[in-house]
Amino acid sequence: MSRSFDAIVVGAGPAGSAAAKIIARGGAEVALLERGLFPGAKNVSGAALYDTALLEKLYPGFYREAPVERYLTRKNLGFITEQQLLSIAYHDDNKSNLPYKGYSIQRGRLDRWLAQQAVNAGAHLFTQTLATEVIKQNNQITGIVLENGERLNAPLVIAADGANSLLARSAGLKKAPHAETTSLGVKEIIALPQKILEERFQLKGNEGASYEFVGMVSGLANGGGFLYTNRDSISIGIVAQLSTLQQHGLRPYDLLESFKEHPAIAPLLREGKTREYGAHLIPEGGFKELSRLTAPGIMVAGDAAGFVMVTGYLLLGINYALESGMLAGETALEALQNREYSHSLQNYKNKLTQCGLLKTFSSMRGLPKNLVNNVNLQNRYPQLICDIMHNLYNVETKPLPKMLPLLWRSLQHSDIKLGSLLLDLIKIGGSLGI
Repeated sequence: MSRSFDAIVVGAGPAGSAAAKIIARGGAEVALLERGLFPGAKNVSGAALYDTALLEKLYPGFYREAPVERYLTRKNLGFITEQQLLSIAYHDDNKSNLPYKGYSIQRGRLDRWLAQQAVNAGAHLFTQTLATEVIKQNNQITGIVLENGERLNAPLVIAADGANSLLARSAGLKKAPHAETTSLGVKEIIALPQKILEERFQLKGNEGASYEFVGMVSGLANGGGFLYTNRDSISIGIVAQLSTLQQHGLRPYDLLESFKEHPAIAPLLREGKTREYGAHLIPEGGFKELSRLTAPGIMVAGDAAGFVMVTGYLLLGINYALESGMLAGETALEALQNREYSHSLQNYKNKLTQCGLLKTFSSMRGLPKNLVNNVNLQNRYPQLICDIMHNLYNVETKPLPKMLPLLWRSLQHSDIKLGSLLLDLIKIGGSLGI
């Protein structure tokens, strides 16, 4: 049995739903496939969502209609050891004015809403449907094969099926994820009465706060942690590199439990009850590990393409998924109009370059090596930073130490060499464009 469409989009996450909405809005018949019971069913995740100008372009009135949790006015970066936490807090009250600059969201709710926008535009949504491979005829993709053997035909396929994209792999556009360039995010949503949450995090109205943590959060594994305030819950989790999890025999859920019990974190979760939990693969290979983006009859978008950027102070992925999905949808409409599904798809890469997305990944191509895989940054530097703060506030030391001697003494008492510190500063600064 087989069916035919103008285009098939696989994966009803942000990238897939954005692409399907654009294609359907253009009058083409598009199928949107989701392997879960409903869009978002497999995404137990709290997240921060930025680039509100893009959101309003894709979904006019987004801030009024979308199921966002809170608008973000507070950003916190924490360096954490087993008993210490140094937090750098940034509060911008201007971000409480329209148009908002960022939101905390829950992926399960947002993904369902995004998919519904595609359906409202005319897309055909099929849930509990797993696409396992592409159909190729004369070196061109002409459809997909489902897990049950059914074939869906279309001159255009958009693979937006996540970091372990079966379709991109089937089409020969990417290899299976590498443990060195893939992390596992383990996450929980913890319910907390709204009044208690707002008092505890010193929030007013619909203000929200986001936190990123570096240090003991991920144990000996390279990674970090996060915490976001929702309307009546907290999203908390860790992200840890698969290769170093395996190397040290660490279990992600044990790391998350240890993080939740940290003396600086546990009071924030007090009286909360776990509502949901789950795990999610995250591509962190950066520019060098991006998928090939097109082949005759197919484009790759979102996590499937590797569009996730980890900077240490930001984890960006959803906005890139939405943008790449939108541009893939626009390219698909152009190809359908021209009835040419090979060379015209190259315009997708051109659009990604023109909007700055590919330029961003190219300019920060050194981040995975210098940041994600940097053992010092993940574990030793947070300890050094917290030790410096401990000594700075230790008034029992007499005479009170001056700043530079204190910094030098702290460095000497650590296992970090000055040369390694300077080299890391140069490499990381260069990768971030400092």
